[in-house]
Amino acid sequence: MKRGKKYRAAAAKYDLSKRYPTIDACKMVQDMKYAAFDETVEAHVSLKLSKSATVRDTLVFPHQFTAEKKVLVFCKEDRAKEALDAGATYAGADEYIEKVKGGWLDFDIAVATPDMMKDVGRLGMVLGRRGLMPNPKTGTVTNDIAQAIGELKKGRTEFRADKGGVIHIAVGKVSMDAAKIAENIATLITEVRRRKPVDAKSGFISTVSVSSTMGPGVWVDFKEGE
Repeated sequence: MKRGKKYRAAAAKYDLSKRYPTIDACKMVQDMKYAAFDETVEAHVSLKLSKSATVRDTLVFPHQFTAEKKVLVFCKEDRAKEALDAGATYAGADEYIEKVKGGWLDFDIAVATPDMMKDVGRLGMVLGRRGLMPNPKTGTVTNDIAQAIGELKKGRTEFRADKGGVIHIAVGKVSMDAAKIAENIATLITEVRRRKPVDAKSGFISTVSVSSTMGPGVWVDFKEGE
């Protein structure tokens, strides 16, 4: 793959074949930034998984970097006020199910009470393709609406290994303090390790790298301080 002149110039600043302590890797990513906008810093965690295994969970980073998300709660009408008072942007039952069926997707996260999942499940073709389907494993199917919304408002984020066994997730912005980005990465690695499948072999986490949206990747010596 042929890279642009700015990318090649940024990559030439360091020996990118080596692994670096997390804080150093974050500083390098910031130093190699060349785009005009505030790029997202992304972590890529490669796992050794069997074909039938996966890793999926949620976490709350210690340092937030995203705008407040719009939360839609699918619930019976008698609980709609509770959801709105807890911070949901939208809450209700049939009205929002019909809107989503019609293609409306003006929200970032969907939460549902268990008694709504029979109806919400019919939206699988719309919500599933966009990763918006409520799921008990990620805490978005629950009767404790207030707790779920509170955690989501604090920045609870889902991570999931793709078919290749790699987790791709945003961990900060290049404008952030490098130490804060490093703390977010450390939190991610800790949470991924907690979700290690019982049949996973040693070296479960194979590699960790970090990059900005447009910039070169840096290998992380993730055992350093993690």
